[in-house]
Amino acid sequence: MITPRGDGPGETARRTNSDSRPGDQDVDSIRAEDSYTSGNSWDARPAPHAETAPTILDDGEPTAAPPQHPPLTELGLPPLPAGPDVRTDHDGKALVGKDGRARRRLPMSALALGSIGVVFGDIGTSPLYALQTVFSVHRGAVAPTEQDVLGVVSMVLWCLMLIVSLTYVGLILRAHNQGEGGILSLAALIRRKLGGGSRQAALALVLAVIGAALFYGDSLITPAISVLSAFEGLEVVSSSLHSWVVPAAVTVLALLFMVQRWGTGAIGRAFGPVMVVWFVVLIVMGTPQIIANPSVLRALSPTYAVGFAVDRPVVAFIAMGAVVLAVTGAEALYADMGHFGRRPIALAWFGLVLPALLINYVGQGAMILSDPATIDSPFFHMAPEGARIPLVVLATCATVIASQAVISGAFSVSRQATRASLLPRLRVMQTSALHGGQIYVPVVNLILFLGVLTLVLVFRSSEALASAYGLSVTGTLLLELSLFLLLALRVWAWPLWRVVAVAITVGGLELLLFAANLAKIASGGWLPLVVATICVLVMLTWRRGSRIMFGRRSDMEGPIQDFVARVRTDGVRRVPGLAVYPHGDPATVPLALRSNVEFNHALHEQVVIITVKNIGVPHVRHDARVSISDLGDPHDGIVHVLYRVGFNDSQDVPQALRLAAGKGPELDVDPDAAMYMLSVFRIEPGSDRCMPRWQKSLFRSLEKLSANRTQVLHLPPARTVVMGAEAEL
Repeated sequence: MITPRGDGPGETARRTNSDSRPGDQDVDSIRAEDSYTSGNSWDARPAPHAETAPTILDDGEPTAAPPQHPPLTELGLPPLPAGPDVRTDHDGKALVGKDGRARRRLPMSALALGSIGVVFGDIGTSPLYALQTVFSVHRGAVAPTEQDVLGVVSMVLWCLMLIVSLTYVGLILRAHNQGEGGILSLAALIRRKLGGGSRQAALALVLAVIGAALFYGDSLITPAISVLSAFEGLEVVSSSLHSWVVPAAVTVLALLFMVQRWGTGAIGRAFGPVMVVWFVVLIVMGTPQIIANPSVLRALSPTYAVGFAVDRPVVAFIAMGAVVLAVTGAEALYADMGHFGRRPIALAWFGLVLPALLINYVGQGAMILSDPATIDSPFFHMAPEGARIPLVVLATCATVIASQAVISGAFSVSRQATRASLLPRLRVMQTSALHGGQIYVPVVNLILFLGVLTLVLVFRSSEALASAYGLSVTGTLLLELSLFLLLALRVWAWPLWRVVAVAITVGGLELLLFAANLAKIASGGWLPLVVATICVLVMLTWRRGSRIMFGRRSDMEGPIQDFVARVRTDGVRRVPGLAVYPHGDPATVPLALRSNVEFNHALHEQVVIITVKNIGVPHVRHDARVSISDLGDPHDGIVHVLYRVGFNDSQDVPQALRLAAGKGPELDVDPDAAMYMLSVFRIEPGSDRCMPRWQKSLFRSLEKLSANRTQVLHLPPARTVVMGAEAEL
């Protein structure tokens, strides 16, 4: 049962101080089985019991789109423009051309330098622990013999070539969604191209949910294993420093998560030069070892990897479970593509990063062939004794940068998941006025910090964590490749033989790596599976609960055109002032607007209904965001504004009003004098059997944790009024 509630004058509304009551949810969407009736002629009729496909409007929550309501074009709203939208800075100046290519003000070299600092931190620090882990798994199953060393090094080199160079840099980076990458962005592109109702689009969504869940597991493990591996270099300097490894790692990680709220602007400018120094050091460390033992260059031939797998299949299979550590971070190339573009990332990869990694891995192999005792920490053993302390400092800086990359990625994935109705509203803080991707999500930061801290204190070494690491990485690689091949086949119209060739060559290799990591479930591989399972349950529960609770609110609120006609015919009293109603569906009446007329029997002289619509692309240029409709009467003072945003744009309702002001006779308004009227409702326990009891409890808990909508929509607290209702679940 839904009943109106309110506090303040006339018991119709309450003014918010940006701290809405926990458990309040915007009433832009209402559960279908409930109806709102009070015997007033302004009430909408109860909704019929019929399923409707959800449409993503407003801040990403699903709302119903019943066919009986007129489409946008019949409301006087223009259709969405065809073709790609344009990435903009805060002044609305285009940074991406109409062909979808980035229009960059920085030269290619500067962008490549920036990508080295942000994109390659994770994969660039893998030499710290990759080969060390290979020779320590399963109690030394991989021996430091010539056959095993050459086979392992050959596996590492060709995984880098096939998975990173060919698949990601050569193919997947071309599958951008208006310049943006990442698994959720790729799924959004597929759903937009194929239509949200197709089976392939549904499959893309499911794979993206699983991939995003695995990425959260990766975001927990990467900071822990990276920083631990850097400080483990102290043990090579002196065994007495072993007790300092965990406290030092905890201190650095605590500082890293504490500074997230300030953004990465100033620090980010230093990332590129630091990582350039890091990759140069990798080359300097590996080159003397190769010169001293050039026979290791035989590992460049893939025949040694194949021969190792044929002669010692069980040992090779075990080794592959750790070899995958060499390609961790490949998914970051795609996720961070929107910051720099494909060409700068490719230039940085082939120009510096790949050569540095190849030389260092081959150098480590050469050293192990010369001195098998160095398998305990081959990376730090390559450095002269006097250089090991500075190397630990440099490695710590590099691992902090690697950690920063996945933390920022988790913030971006969380915002994209919210816009895709997979997570409740989250409080998102923009940390840069120029770069939309630089954001801070407090609740995600806190969860990541607590999770990383727990991993460090429980596992206490990078070797122990390595068993947990590979499963999330290989799972993500497989899912992104699957979505890419779906896009290539159905959207790009690749011939079937080409899709099959890539699937067999690259997909077969990734499947082997994934299978090898399944063998490590008991020794730590269970961790990312548990994290991913929890995340999938949370996302699917929120999506299902949202669909049930908010699925048919359109019918309950009633058509906007009927409401406007009733305002004219019934002669509703108008009072001075400008009232702005954020609302999810342009075809229906905001419940706050309907309730205001019901209880106060009056309407403001100027009424602006603003719908924030995420159109499924990363960015929308400022001059293309606003569309205005007079709703059939240019003189009644009621106007609708459709504010289009991309999933990386801010949902700033006051900004929408400022952009719309002066663009029509009914919009001759002063934005600073506007009162913002929000609709909310509170979900209470009920006996409905629409969901299992545990899922109801989880949904209600998530709903209570939702960010306050005043903050999400950037509304001024002193000029925001909340009118609400409550519903049972």
